[in-house]
This record gives sequence, C-alpha cells and structure tokens, in this order.
Amino acid sequence: MKRNTVSPSTAAAGHPAAPRGLVEGLVYVFERVMPDPFVLSICLTLVVVALALFIAPHGEMPTILDAWYAGTFGILGFALQMILILATGYAIAEAPLVQRGLRTLAVHARTPARAACLVFPVVACAAWLNWGLGLIVGAFLSREIARRVDVDFAWLVAGGYSAWSVCNSGLSSSIALSQASHGNALNLVEKATGHVVPLSQTIFAPFVLVPTVLVVIVMTVVFIRMHPKPENVVAFRDTSEEAADASGDDPHARPSGAASFASHLEQSIFGTLFLLALGVGYLVVTWRKEGIDLDINTTILIFLMIGLALQRTPIAYANAIRRAARQTGSMLLQYPVYGGIMGVMKGTGLASMIAKAFVTIASPAMLPLWSFLSSLIITLLVPSAGGHWAVQGPFVLPAALDLHASVPRTAMGVAMAENVSNMLQPFWAVPIVAIAGIRIQRVMGYTAVTFAVSLVIYAVALWLVP
Repeated sequence: MKRNTVSPSTAAAGHPAAPRGLVEGLVYVFERVMPDPFVLSICLTLVVVALALFIAPHGEMPTILDAWYAGTFGILGFALQMILILATGYAIAEAPLVQRGLRTLAVHARTPARAACLVFPVVACAAWLNWGLGLIVGAFLSREIARRVDVDFAWLVAGGYSAWSVCNSGLSSSIALSQASHGNALNLVEKATGHVVPLSQTIFAPFVLVPTVLVVIVMTVVFIRMHPKPENVVAFRDTSEEAADASGDDPHARPSGAASFASHLEQSIFGTLFLLALGVGYLVVTWRKEGIDLDINTTILIFLMIGLALQRTPIAYANAIRRAARQTGSMLLQYPVYGGIMGVMKGTGLASMIAKAFVTIASPAMLPLWSFLSSLIITLLVPSAGGHWAVQGPFVLPAALDLHASVPRTAMGVAMAENVSNMLQPFWAVPIVAIAGIRIQRVMGYTAVTFAVSLVIYAVALWLVP
C-alpha cells in the first residue's frame, strides 16, 4: 500500500508537515509564495514595464504599449507551434504501443532511487534528441512509475523536468542549429563573418558535452537524496484512470452496434495512410533537395506522422488530440503574456542594456561566462531560446568578434544559461505538469535545487573545459 495516497489537487490544497530540511523548506515556500503560472506571468509583466519606464533607453509609455501589443500578438504563431508539439507528442505517448513500452520501463523502478535512475537518463536522452519529445516522455514516464512505486509524485515530476533541462545543449538547440544553418534568419555569425558554426564546435564540443552529462549524473544522485521522508510523501492517484475504470470506457475501443458510413470512414486506415503519404513525400522531396534539416515545423510534421501511425485510425488520433487539448489549455493564456514581456524587453532596449552591461566589463577569456550570467537574467523574462537569441545575440556576438573571444563558446553560453534558468522559470514546466496532472508549486521547490547545482556545473565548464 502507498502512504498518503491522494490526488495531486488534494495534495496541493492540503497542509503538509512543517519542513525539516532545506529541500522540504524550499517546497514549503514555493507552495505558499509562488502563485499560479498565469498570475506569475502578469507579475513579471508588471516588473518589466516598471523597469522599462525607469531605466530602459526607450522607456516612454507609447513605446512600451506598442512593444507590448506587438509582442503579445506576434508570438501567436509560435504559441500554436508549441501547443501542436505538445499535442502531437501527447498523441504519440498515449498510443497503446508506447504505453506498453512505458509500463515495461516503469516495472523496473521498484524504489524511489531506481525511479530516479530510470527517469533521468531516459528523459535526458529524449530531451537531447528533441525538447518536445523530452517533455512528453518525462510526464508520461513519471505517471507510469508513480502508479507502481511508493514515491512522492511532485519529486518525480521535478526529476523529469530537471532531466529535460539539458535540451538546449542537444540536437534541438535553436541557438546551435541556427548558427549551423546557412541562410537562417537567426544565424548572426554568418551575417557578421560569412561563416557558419558547425555543431562539432557547439553541442558536440567538450565544454558543452561534459557539463551536460555531469548535470544528469549529479542531479540523479542529488534527487535520490532529496526524496521526502515517508511521512511527507504525497503519492499519485490517477483519478482519470479511476473514472475510466468506473465507467468501463476504453478510449481506444471501437464503437458497438451497427456501423454507419461515417463510422466506417472514421475507423478506416486509408485516411491515415493518405496523410502519411503526403508527409513522407514532402520530407523525401525536401530533404533530397536541401539536405536533412529539423526545425519546429518539421518536428511537428514528424510527430504528427508517428502519432497517426501509432494510433492507426483517424478517429483514434482525433480523440487523442482532444484529450491532449485538455492538458495544453493553460498554455493559451501564458504564451501571449510572455510574448508581451519579450516585446517590451526588446522594443524598449531593456534586454540589450542588460547584455551590454555584462559585455562592457568582459575580457576575451571571460566573455563567454559573462554572456552566460547575463543570459540567466534575460531567460527569466524571455524564456524562448530563439527569441532570447534574437535579443541577446546582436550584442554578445559583436563583442566576441571585437575581443577575439570564442564565438561558439559565447553563443553556447547563452544556450547553457537557458538550461539553468528554466529550472526557476515555469514557462516550460507548464505542459509537463499539466500532462502529469499536478500543481506546479511543489515541482518548482525541487527544481530550485537543480538551478543551483547546474548553475555551478555549467559556469565552471564554460570557464575551464576546453
């Protein structure tokens, strides 16, 4: 029997025992101080507007209002892309074949220590391959393990999110990919020098690979030691599964009774095969002509095709996306608000002022580290790596060229800081906690420790590792 087995919402509303240690104290504080992520985004907007008014180079109110409006609605395309990545990833992870695979993996996690040893490498590898895949795998694997093991669910989800943090050092790093892609709009290095920066000098370089592996190993050990004492464990209760059991509904079951023409169309595999043929055909033609290249839209297309193949019928896939929509609704509120923050940061010159302040005191050897430190601050307010690079890149890159500092190291300093600051910025945690079915406050109490540990690891590696 699991101890204190309650639903996530009940856990969040309950009154856990008074904290006895540093980690339990952090969780206790985050539960009582940190508001809902949407409310937090409004508070951050207020802070940014106030800073822009008082210290930004172009902090006049008309400029702030125009920049806020442009940013709020300028991010809608990106927001839809992010929601589609999560929804299509959800449909993959929810497919019967994938669920059986996750259950097979989860069987091996019989204790909290084994759970951490399973979650960290699996989620980290998925996130290194693709950040969207890492988020989905982390949420679903955490749920499967929590159904079987007497483990604190917030601790487990936080472990998955911590393992996901390495994504900006992996194959889907927008900063590394854009600098390696000829003609990319964000390839600031090519625009300034005429050269691209190959991935061998960024994500495959020792100064990136070494801390990435270290973060996974060290945080696995740290999380094992951080697991709450038995009397403070709040385990997972899958209320949605219980409701399905009570009603006898199977989301993948075929409808009973006489099949209509519409039902035959819905259950026909030919609709799936047609869409798969279109998607595969496009990728083959495009990649043969331009070479293999993964961007956000291509990732969505690949996720769509894999999900369709796994769900088999159009109606099964449509139902999976409907269930995914219930998990991604909160993102519809937050992305536009953060878009407004990005707009104000960029339009008033506030972000460039922060970046320049660090650059002016840098030496060639220390510029990558100062780039990293300034990125920590900017990430808390501009949590999208692509948008962040568009703001900070135009200032740190010319400084690297003028000082003859390492351009790849300076650029990846920005990306590596994204890994760190995301552990305090709930922007990317929202989808994983929504899918997992838990409030974010308890999760962020644990990831605050990941922030502190990974900050030291990445900073030291950026400074000392060749």
